[in-house]
Amino acid sequence: MTFVQSIILAIVEGLTEFLPVSSTGHIIITGKLLGVPENDFTDTYTIAVQLGAILAVVVLYWKKFFNFNRWQFYVKLLVGVVPAVILGLLLEKRIDALLQSATTVAVTLFLGGIVLIFIDKFFQNPTVHSEQEVSYKKSFLIGVWQCLAMIPGVSRSASSIIGGMQQKLTRSAAAEFSFFLGVPTLFGATVLKLYKFYKNSGGFTGKDVDILVAGNIISFLVAMIAIRFFIESLKKHGFRIWGWYRVVVGMILLIMIFTGYMK
Repeated sequence: MTFVQSIILAIVEGLTEFLPVSSTGHIIITGKLLGVPENDFTDTYTIAVQLGAILAVVVLYWKKFFNFNRWQFYVKLLVGVVPAVILGLLLEKRIDALLQSATTVAVTLFLGGIVLIFIDKFFQNPTVHSEQEVSYKKSFLIGVWQCLAMIPGVSRSASSIIGGMQQKLTRSAAAEFSFFLGVPTLFGATVLKLYKFYKNSGGFTGKDVDILVAGNIISFLVAMIAIRFFIESLKKHGFRIWGWYRVVVGMILLIMIFTGYMK
């Protein structure tokens, strides 16, 4: 992986991590278009670059993350991340295999887009307007929804937001809780990936460290902007625009795959 390739992937990560369009799917496709070699470091980088995006959430919502008097907030996040931890450990090899499939990404982007086009009509009359009103049971069930994102192209953000809306959260409350839940989920996945690479490869080279640091700085800055934009867009326009985006991108990718332009 070149330095330029890593920066482009970091920009894609920052833009898409918290949008309902699948950051993993976009990184897989971008990597294939850029000709990024498939190796252990590339696989590690595509996960580790999430740290910058995670930090963007913590900085933007620092009052919630550093208000230690509200211990229930941390417990809710731990409860919500339990399903992902269990399924992630059980299905790790199958998930890694799916991460190499552009066809899986294209199909799930397309189908997920159709869902998002109509999702605002499914869940109306929400009753939960803030994270403080989210019960432990709702946290766990939203965490179960989040597990759908283990399929590349589904989108962790989309699945957990839809899960929140199904649990009667407003669109904005569901989006923010999705951001919060992403912090322990993505942090745990990143630490585990870094540890396995370090253990299996014998350590990181100086170039590896430079790429990881630069990538996370870029993803942090871009994610700060993307999160603000998404919340405002969600309040005004709902999910429809993101649904059409997914459908169009999914169709383009399927055409590229069937014509042999992309494998």
